Amino acid sequence: MRYEEMTIEGRNAVLEAFRSGKTIDKLYVLKGCQDGPVNTILREARKQDTIVSFVAKERLNQMSETGKHQGVIAYAAAYAYAEVEEILKIAEEKGEAPFLILLDNIEDPHNLGAIIRTANLAGAHGVIIPKRRAVGLTATVARASAGALNYTPVAKVTNLGATIDELKKRGLWFVCADMDGTTMYDLDLKGPIGLVIGSEGEGVSRLVREKCDLIASVPMKGDIDSLNASVAAGVLAYEIVRQRYR
Repeated sequence: MRYEEMTIEGRNAVLEAFRSGKTIDKLYVLKGCQDGPVNTILREARKQDTIVSFVAKERLNQMSETGKHQGVIAYAAAYAYAEVEEILKIAEEKGEAPFLILLDNIEDPHNLGAIIRTANLAGAHGVIIPKRRAVGLTATVARASAGALNYTPVAKVTNLGATIDELKKRGLWFVCADMDGTTMYDLDLKGPIGLVIGSEGEGVSRLVREKCDLIASVPMKGDIDSLNASVAAGVLAYEIVRQRYR
């Protein structure tokens, strides 16, 4: 399967993309440009809470594939995002306790794609990512997921902490991965659960970590101090699977 990079260039094309309802992950605008068409695009971006970066002309020229960006380049999701409610509905229709994977600070598209692949194979009902400081559903992510993005829904939320609070009201509880936590084999990971994974460098942010009910660590015997984020997600996801089958 071939995935196209969803890069949109030029003022009319970008404005039409916003107005058609297409999900725009990031918008790059020529620094200092304040004319009417650009301001209209910026208004549309604010409505969608799209991340906007103002950059120099040289940067836009480097990013441009057409050479006709007219001061604006947008990156749209290669796939449509789901709503969190849709993910919960999938679990309900299957008659299963919800199993969600939430990602905090994952900026590497290969990691995101690999985690979506693992989520699919482990039977997770969906993946939740934040709008900011995170990679979106790019073509690289789609390729790394090896087709799993066609089957596993991904929701994008404004505030991961607030989403956790809402899901707690729905009966879910949360475990986050951290090497200072309790060994995963000593934890009860059954029931409606959200697994929270952070980046290799920063881990799960403090505010999100404080909302988690349990902190789980993966036993490690080697000489280095951390696992790749997608590998950690896989190990913990399959411990959840193992406990569900007990």
